[in-house]
Amino acid sequence: MNFEPYPFEKLNNLLQNIQPNKEHEPYALTIGEPQFETPDFIQKALCDNASLLRRYPKTAGEENLREAQMGFVKTRFSVELTNEQIIPTFGTREVLFNFPQFLLFDKKEPTIAFTNPFYQIYEGAAIASRAKTIYLNLTEENGFKPLIDEEKLSTCHLVILNFPNNPTTSTLTLDELGEWVKLALKHDFVLLNDECYSEIYTDKPIPSLLEASLHVGNNAFKNILVINSISKRSSAPGLRSGFIAGDEEILKEYINYRTYIGCASPLPLQSAAAAAWRDEEHVESARAIYKQNFEIAREVLGVEIPEATFYVWLKVPNPLEFTKKLYEKYNVKVLPGEYLAREDENGVNPGKDFIRIALVEEPKKTKIALERIKECLS
Repeated sequence: MNFEPYPFEKLNNLLQNIQPNKEHEPYALTIGEPQFETPDFIQKALCDNASLLRRYPKTAGEENLREAQMGFVKTRFSVELTNEQIIPTFGTREVLFNFPQFLLFDKKEPTIAFTNPFYQIYEGAAIASRAKTIYLNLTEENGFKPLIDEEKLSTCHLVILNFPNNPTTSTLTLDELGEWVKLALKHDFVLLNDECYSEIYTDKPIPSLLEASLHVGNNAFKNILVINSISKRSSAPGLRSGFIAGDEEILKEYINYRTYIGCASPLPLQSAAAAAWRDEEHVESARAIYKQNFEIAREVLGVEIPEATFYVWLKVPNPLEFTKKLYEKYNVKVLPGEYLAREDENGVNPGKDFIRIALVEEPKKTKIALERIKECLS
């Protein structure tokens, strides 16, 4: 196995010999971690349930959490799930890593496709599964939406999409997602959409792959799965609360596999997460802050406000040198796009001309940091 260093490790290596300008307050716009306090009612629910640490959690998740997540899906996407169609997970990183290993274990020539650039766990799962990888490049030319090559897709066992997309901020419409559902049924591959940014939208709600499955008549969600997380939605990445939902025939076997992993969420965390999944008011407040940050980015950098996520995918000359200069002269860290992507079979890295900027600070700090980036660009 040959696991790549994580993007942030590559960034640390790039900047290790650079002394930043200490006249400037440091800003790290690299990691997708909201820099706001987790809402008080979530913290209170965690504290109030601390005594539950005396009990082992169930692999399948407590009924309270499962019902809260099912309620979220119904309220947000108008999709009613059964108990067999959803599994609470310990965040989504673990499920993105171990689900492909479960699914691909007995495949003779396992093949996985995923969007490129990507969340590096997808690649780690492919390596751990000894799977061949097909990259679905997201470029300016295709509007940061994956082009469909049916010949290649017909060889896949698993396709991972990520919309709303990290880092390009692109989204797919209900009809576009529906076309992917049809492809999954036609070529009999499992289609999983990573929807962790579904709640960070700037104007209108973003559709789910579950909605798209119903939209094209796949009412049993055959071959269709989604994952989602509370981390971005509730500024609570430390709660490690996510879920995988969809095809109950797949999930029935996957839950058995999960009993061996030991990744059940501690009961106090489940109680706090259930409270968060049930509440929408705090999410609306967070969305308002992110939208304000995007308005600042439009004003300062002249970028368009995306439909979702809290990133700016900014094209700059020589991103690696720009990243070093920005840190040295302005004490601002951003992430080179090429660290989030890989070269395809034609030697093309779709992230090489970009940097990713995470707008996860409050607006006043965001404006200061973006003005430094603008000055560095000029």
